[in-house]
Amino acid sequence: MNGIKKHRGLRRYYKNLKIKNSNWSGLNFDTPEQAWFDLWHTHFDWRGYGNKSFKKRKPHLDKLFRHFDLLAEKAKSLQTDYQIWATLIDFNSYNDALFLHTPNPNHRNFPWTIKDLSKTTTLTNKELSHYIDDLVDYEKLYGQADEAFCVLFKKSLGIPVVQVAAKP
Repeated sequence: MNGIKKHRGLRRYYKNLKIKNSNWSGLNFDTPEQAWFDLWHTHFDWRGYGNKSFKKRKPHLDKLFRHFDLLAEKAKSLQTDYQIWATLIDFNSYNDALFLHTPNPNHRNFPWTIKDLSKTTTLTNKELSHYIDDLVDYEKLYGQADEAFCVLFKKSLGIPVVQVAAKP
């Protein structure tokens, strides 16, 4: 064998991405003293399929933003301040993530801030840029770390991810 593994069941995998939603039953939103989140996040492309092509990445992004709204509805029941945002990495679909953050007993890191963000895109992935441009009701800020990234949040939802000295 040459070590290449054939991935079976991908048709079902992508169908489930489109139709299945998480109910967040493992997260505690009901008991105020236990309903806290310290930079809790989840990824939607655990296997990195979207790294191969944007056609494979788009269903993962669609699910991420569908879950953004589902998680936002659950978070409204929290009896504390919260932040919800998504981070998309230029060419690394595996690291695209949805975050929920509240004041918590672990650290004094609320509200979470991300520095050196700009309203001007840093992304070189044109297909991802077009996808992000088509999203409505999201604030879009861009940065550069090891790779270019975009942070998306809604101003009307919780406390926005506050950028320090955002560049025009």
